[in-house]
Amino acid sequence: MSLVSITVGEADFDPASLLAQLEGLGGGAVASFTGIVRGGDGLVAMRLDHYPAMTEAQIARIVEDAQARWPLLGVIVVHRVGELHPGERIVFVGTASAHRGAALEACAFLIDWLKTSAPFWKKERFADGRATWVEARAEDDATRDRWG
Repeated sequence: MSLVSITVGEADFDPASLLAQLEGLGGGAVASFTGIVRGGDGLVAMRLDHYPAMTEAQIARIVEDAQARWPLLGVIVVHRVGELHPGERIVFVGTASAHRGAALEACAFLIDWLKTSAPFWKKERFADGRATWVEARAEDDATRDRWG
């Protein structure tokens, strides 16, 4: 049985401890991605909202798809919600497998699908008082679609 951990919440996370869990599974490869809130253009905060039951179910489906495609020993997904500021961690995806190819590909697949298919609503707030909803980007959809 493989490790599957999905967490959606406001609390920050420690990538090192998450990687240690995956490394402890005894495989030959661990791959990870940690997303950070970008600054620039006067961004002071980003608020992420979601509908918990729907979000967690969709992430679970994406993880199940990755497990069906690659021989994974473990998957950890952490996605934060609430108000986040530039430089703060927003998402972690980690995968463990016997071989690097599976770990790397599954990690990329998961983050590509999370970026476009997990139901999060993002609103950015800027120093000049503007607030805008983050719109879906065609480039992100194209990246996701390469997985078929």
